[in-house]
Formats: sequence, C-alpha cells, structure tokens
Amino acid sequence: MSQLDVIEIKAFVPAKDYELSKQFYQDMGFNLKSEGGGVAYFQVGKSSFLLQNFYNREFAENLMMHLLVEDANAWFQKLSNNSLSEKYKIRITSPETQPWRMVDFIVADPSGVLWRIGNNI
Repeated sequence: MSQLDVIEIKAFVPAKDYELSKQFYQDMGFNLKSEGGGVAYFQVGKSSFLLQNFYNREFAENLMMHLLVEDANAWFQKLSNNSLSEKYKIRITSPETQPWRMVDFIVADPSGVLWRIGNNI
C-alpha cells in the first residue's frame, strides 16, 4: 500500500435544520456513526457522507447525491413504508427505467438536496 492510496471520498451535505436532517437520514436507513463540531458522519453499507450544520439554499438545491444499491425498488418500498414523504414533507418519485441502464428514483431531503437512488440493469 502506497502513502498516496485513497481510502475514501465523502461529500459534505448541507442541513437547513440539522436536527431534523439527522433524524431524516436515520429514518432513511443511514447509521449515525459519529458526530461533533456540527458534522455528523452517516454510513450505510460501504457508503458514507458527512451532514453539516450549514445551509446555503443555492448550494443545497443544486447538490445531487447518487446512491447505488442492489435493488432500487426495495429501497423505494422501504422509504414509502416508512412514510418519509408525509413525515418530512419531501418529494419521493416512483422508480423509473432510465436510458443510462439504471432503475432509479428521486428523494429530495428536507434541505432540498436531491438523491438519486438506483440500481444497474
């Protein structure tokens, strides 16, 4: 292993209401692994991101995250069964087959960050 090997890359996701967003992501299925100094580390499977207690509307509403999963339909069912759209007043679209050979759907988090959750076909 070289000293220049990359271990991981994470995005900093903004939160308009930090406490609400922390709960949202836990309800979504992410595990809160650590927190401190206005940054919460979330992880699911081998993927992770950092939620920050910082909000800029233009940034939040133009940030898109992509979560590649084994079965997008199963994730859609899980999020629908948890009534996330009603609880958090957010938008969740139905899964669609995309021309880029994926099935995916959109979740807009409470701060306006867009998540595409999909699986390869």
